Amino acid sequence: MSNDLFKNAIALTGGISTGKSTVCNLFKLHGFLTIDADLIAHRLLDENSSKIATMFGEQYVQNGKVLRKELGKIIFSNEENKLKLEALLHPLIKEEIIKESKIFEEQNKPYFVDIPLFFEKMHYPISKSLVIYTPKELQIKRLMKRDNIDEAEAKLKISNQMDIEEKRKLADMVIDNSKDLKHLQNEVERIIGEII
Repeated sequence: MSNDLFKNAIALTGGISTGKSTVCNLFKLHGFLTIDADLIAHRLLDENSSKIATMFGEQYVQNGKVLRKELGKIIFSNEENKLKLEALLHPLIKEEIIKESKIFEEQNKPYFVDIPLFFEKMHYPISKSLVIYTPKELQIKRLMKRDNIDEAEAKLKISNQMDIEEKRKLADMVIDNSKDLKHLQNEVERIIGEII
C-alpha cells in the first residue's frame, strides 16, 4: 500500500454512544469530508445478505435486507459468530474505505474516517487519530437511553470494545463530549484550528 494513501486522513473514533456521529455531522457543517465505516458496513451487509443467511440462518434476512438488531444479538454474545462476521465484512469495508479515501486525497486537505474499531482492529495506516471521549458512566447512561436497554446490556455492549480511557491515551487528539452541545461545538472548532 502506498504511503500517501491516507496522507490527509484523520481516524475519528471513540466508544459506542460517545457522540461520534454528532461530531461527524459538526465537521460536515464546517465543510469537512467524512467516510463512515458503519454506513459502509450496513450497505455491505445488505449486499451480502445471502451470505449472511447461509452463515447464520434465514431468519436474519428479510427481503434482501439484514435484520441488524436480530443479528446483533448473536454477534455481541458470541465470539465465534463475531469473528465469522468480521472475517467476511472487514476486508470489504477496508476496500471501500480505501476507494473513497483515494478520491478525497485528490483534494489534499484533511478529512475524517469514522472507524469505531480503529484501535481494536488496527488495519488502517492512518497516522492521526481523534477520539470522541465520554466518561464511562455517561456512556452507559446514553447507551441505555439510545437503545432502550438496561444497564447490564449496555455494559455488555461497551465491554466488546477497548476501554474508552485506553483509547483516550492512544489518541493524538481528544474531543471531550461530557457536557452540552455548545461545549461540543467549541471542542470541534478547537480541533479544526489544530488541523488546518
